[in-house]
Amino acid sequence: MHSAVLLIEFGSIILGLGLLGRFAARFRFSPIPLYLLSGLAFGEGGLLPLGASEEFVATGAEIGVILLLLMLGLEYTASDLVSNLKAHYPAGLVDCALNALPGAAAALLLGWGPVAAVVLAGVTWISSSGVIAKVLGDLGRVGNRETPVILSVLVLEDLAMAVYLPIVTALVAGVGLAAGSVTLAIALGVAGLVLFAAVRYGRVISRFVSSDDPEKLLLVVLGLTILVAGVAQQLQVSAAVGAFLVGIALSGEVAEGAHTLLSPLRDLFAAVFFVFFGLHTDPASIPPVLLPALALAVVTAATKIATGYWAARRAGISLKGRWRAGGALVARGEFSIVIAGLAVTAGIEPSLGPLATAYVLILVILGPLTARYTEPLATWWARRWAPQNPGTAERLPEARTQTPVRD
Repeated sequence: MHSAVLLIEFGSIILGLGLLGRFAARFRFSPIPLYLLSGLAFGEGGLLPLGASEEFVATGAEIGVILLLLMLGLEYTASDLVSNLKAHYPAGLVDCALNALPGAAAALLLGWGPVAAVVLAGVTWISSSGVIAKVLGDLGRVGNRETPVILSVLVLEDLAMAVYLPIVTALVAGVGLAAGSVTLAIALGVAGLVLFAAVRYGRVISRFVSSDDPEKLLLVVLGLTILVAGVAQQLQVSAAVGAFLVGIALSGEVAEGAHTLLSPLRDLFAAVFFVFFGLHTDPASIPPVLLPALALAVVTAATKIATGYWAARRAGISLKGRWRAGGALVARGEFSIVIAGLAVTAGIEPSLGPLATAYVLILVILGPLTARYTEPLATWWARRWAPQNPGTAERLPEARTQTPVRD
């Protein structure tokens, strides 16, 4: 009986996702907000809570994030990763300063103390790699000139999590300096080892994975990715980082073949991930913290747009590409919830969990919209303002043509 209910619930979820995706495609916007709202409607405290399929959906959500990051990694080689990190690390520092400080300040203003401030700083700092990867694919921007800049910021954030998460874990648990240092050293060592293997032995890994049989190629790539992601997570490193580095390690025909085979699976499990996030949000917990969450969301949406704009400008991207880069980085998601969950589990601050949930829900819905409309709105505003400022009007066309960008 349980099996039948599981099949009915999960089948209904998949069918509903397909219909929502078709609706979103008809009106040419990302389906992510619809996926989240559907999860909110049928989750804890929603209209019709689902129970039998919860564990299955949770596993599917983890696989969704892993596949999203793997597919991003397949777009670039190990040399691309290293060169981008070297070129864009100042953008990572600006990103941390602009987006972590508002969260820390908000926690202190609310009287939550220094540990909660460190936690909320992480919640507001880290963009959602999963949401952004999906949005870039939906909008057809994976090949744009600004996309490597966006990915560099995301990778720097994910790699920073290898340092940040062990520190936060030690803080909320109240462990000693020695225990925290050991955890941090292990995390850094594993992240460095995986990155070294991806850069140094990428060709060897590609030859090992390569196969003329699509079925065997799919199984080996998928199995290797999930295995590395699981080991990375077990050793206190993000599973997303592990999956991304596996994608980086694969190159040539192997990467092209894996991309083609895994695209449908990515779309399926990514949609499940966004539904899962909504399923675990109790609508009743949102209203009491909605105003501070909304204020924090507005501030950090602006700081993320500024981060992307600055990073793209530094890389010589055209004016339109700068606004696209900024708008794409707004969404927060999986990492923010994980960070807040650590504090909630440890009982640091009861209101932190609902505020983080409301904050992420606002920005995970707003993120796809800012990715789509920030550049058109900025262009419209510049054109309206330009006639009053002739010097700006003369500079705008030049700025737009500095670097060809695929629209």
